[in-house]
Amino acid sequence: MIRSAPESGAQTLVHLINRAFVVERFFLDHDRIDLAGVEQFLKQGTFLIAEEEGQTAGCVYVEVRGNRGYFGLLSVDPARQGSGLGKRLIAAAEDYCGKAGCAFIDLQIVNLRAELPAFYRKLGYVETGTAPFPPDVATKLHCHFVKMSKPL
Repeated sequence: MIRSAPESGAQTLVHLINRAFVVERFFLDHDRIDLAGVEQFLKQGTFLIAEEEGQTAGCVYVEVRGNRGYFGLLSVDPARQGSGLGKRLIAAAEDYCGKAGCAFIDLQIVNLRAELPAFYRKLGYVETGTAPFPPDVATKLHCHFVKMSKPL
């Protein structure tokens, strides 16, 4: 079941996202997000959560930006990665934005996650440019964002 996360579930989202993003430790020395960060995202958009066996198994952040949708922070519990849950969450994000009237959906990934562009290309996304990594976030390696988009 995939549904919108309640604001009261912010701490659960922090825990899930940080466990899922542990793969970024090779270039980041800190957690991916904190409670204030999740609360800020909840003011701008929503998190869709997938529940399995009464537990939050995955989430994705979605935001409507005019006629464009955006998704990010795709997070799947490490024990469930590779199960197809991430693809189901992406489909839910696309559906959410499509129903909100968006003609396109956008995302951005860190260039150091070399496996991600091919994954998203298989789902119909194309690279549309790059963006700088936030200057206030310390990284062990130089990095930037790769922007991708898909028509809905």
